[in-house]
Amino acid sequence: MISAQAWADAQRLWDFQQMGHEPRPCSVAIGLGSHDLGVADATADLFHRGMAPVVLFTGATSRTTRERMPRGEAEHYRDRAVELGVPASVILVEPNARNTGENIRFSRTLLEERRVPVSTALLVSKPYEERRAYATARKHWPEIEWVSASAPMSLAGYVDSIQDTRLVIDMLVGAQQRLMVYPRQGFMIEQDVPDDVARAFERLCKHGYTSRLVREVL
Repeated sequence: MISAQAWADAQRLWDFQQMGHEPRPCSVAIGLGSHDLGVADATADLFHRGMAPVVLFTGATSRTTRERMPRGEAEHYRDRAVELGVPASVILVEPNARNTGENIRFSRTLLEERRVPVSTALLVSKPYEERRAYATARKHWPEIEWVSASAPMSLAGYVDSIQDTRLVIDMLVGAQQRLMVYPRQGFMIEQDVPDDVARAFERLCKHGYTSRLVREVL
C-alpha cells in the first residue's frame, strides 16, 4: 500500500516537474526516447496541431526498453507516429543516444547535418521529466529557445496508464535527485528547488522509493 503521505509527496514532485509551458509553433519537435510510447503520441499530437513542421525522435535502448523496443526507442517512436498519421517524410530518427544529454547533443548534430534551421524547439518528454529534460537541453544547446511539452496527464492518470504505482514514484524520486545533483556534474543547468519539494524527496527516499537513484552519489 502507498501511504497518504507518500502519495502527497509524489504529487508534489509531479507538480514541480511540470514546467507549465504553453505549446506554440516551433522549428522542430524533439521526442525523447524512453519506455513510454505516450511520448510519441504527444509528439504526434503536437505535429497535427501545427506546432512543428519537423519531428525528431531520439533514443537507443536501455535496460527497461531492450526487450520491448529491440530496434531502439526512436525507431519504435517513429513507427507509432506514422500509425498516428504523421508523414514519414517529416520524421528524423536519431538512434544512438543513451541519456538525456546525448539526446540533445546528437539531435543537434543530426538537425545541422540535415540543414534544418532551428531557433525554437518543442521538447517532448514523459510528464514527470519535463523539468529535468528542460534543464539538460538548456545546458547542451543554450542558443535556442526550448518549450517543454508532455502528455497532459495527472499523476493518478499516469499511474493508471503504467499500472505500477511504486515504479512511477521511484521514477519521480530519481528525476528529482538528478535535478539536484547533475548541475554540479555539468549535465544540466541549476534549478531552484523549493524547500517543500526537497522535504518530499527526502521523505520518499527514507521510505524506500530509491530504485531509480543514481547510486554513486547516494
